[in-house]
Amino acid sequence: MEKFLLLWDSTAIAHFTVEQLIMMAVGSLLLYLAIVKKFEPLLLLPIGFGAILTHIPLAGFSEPGGLLYYIYHVGIETGVFPLLIFMGVGAMTDFSALIANPRMLLLGAAAQFGIFGTLFGAIALNFVPGFEFSLQDAAAIAIIGGADGPTTIFLASRLAPDLLGAIAVAAYSYMTLVPIIQPPIMRLLTTEAERRIEMAQLRQVSKREKIVFPLAVLLLTILLLPSATPLVGMFCLGNLMKESGVVDRLSNSAQNELINIVTIFLGLAVGSKLSADNFLTHETLGILALGAIAFSIGTAAGVLMAKLMGKMSSQAINPLIGAAGVSAVPMAARVVNKVGLAANHHNFLLMHAMGPNVAGVLGSAVAAGILLALVG
Repeated sequence: MEKFLLLWDSTAIAHFTVEQLIMMAVGSLLLYLAIVKKFEPLLLLPIGFGAILTHIPLAGFSEPGGLLYYIYHVGIETGVFPLLIFMGVGAMTDFSALIANPRMLLLGAAAQFGIFGTLFGAIALNFVPGFEFSLQDAAAIAIIGGADGPTTIFLASRLAPDLLGAIAVAAYSYMTLVPIIQPPIMRLLTTEAERRIEMAQLRQVSKREKIVFPLAVLLLTILLLPSATPLVGMFCLGNLMKESGVVDRLSNSAQNELINIVTIFLGLAVGSKLSADNFLTHETLGILALGAIAFSIGTAAGVLMAKLMGKMSSQAINPLIGAAGVSAVPMAARVVNKVGLAANHHNFLLMHAMGPNVAGVLGSAVAAGILLALVG
């Protein structure tokens, strides 16, 4: 009998708690969304699997000495994984549309109103009984409005590591819902005539301009906002490797092998932080609600800024492209193109939308740097 009890005690079944089972069910739900619904599968699949692994009793995945413990410590706690992904994203980014029409930087900046609007929203939630977000927590939640996963994880790991799992899941979940969230807002804030506006073809951008651009962006960041240089610097490095044309092997590795490997480990590390103590709370519901508000404010601000620019410019500007200012690249630009085509079958806005889209990537990194400088 004693040996039987000893054998029973060595199984996971004897040690499961209700909280662990619930969190494993949450992990399974993320796997379902990734595999069946194809919602951001590159991240939600490893995040979901990591959540399952970390809640297996006696396995010790997330305890000192466990695999997920070291992955989180090396890659997330130090901020290395988000920075490496930013380098890969930079190597995949083409700034031609932004260089050809630099005014699109204003749309990328306007869309970041979602971040700062959500910051005040998170602070205001403290007046609701049961909510207690510090300024650091509020800043980490607010960055969800940037619609940039690596930036969100980078800032949350520094300001609110306990909320990292909930914030990351909210950020990537809403990024997958961009095609659902944005179109109603875009139609609400524009008229049929505005959605039908056709924009002039962009000029050709020289190779020299493409090489100088990331260097100029890095220099400005160093001078004006050094706290944002980790993200912006790695992004510019990846882009320079691509545009210089002299290190194709490095550029291809950054775009493919490196970013794929890091994405696996990043997802597992984030999944390991989906603990019952931090996820199964009413604060998680608050984070999810604030994430939806952040995306909505960012989209609306971008569209309204584009309308204002259109009224003040001699060139026609379709206000739909303002919605691409959130940095969900290239999904937001594709949504803009789709809504534009629905209004006018000859209206191809994809390249025009890529300008504010990549500007949004820079904008979210700058916003993260500002928040880190203010409350970090």
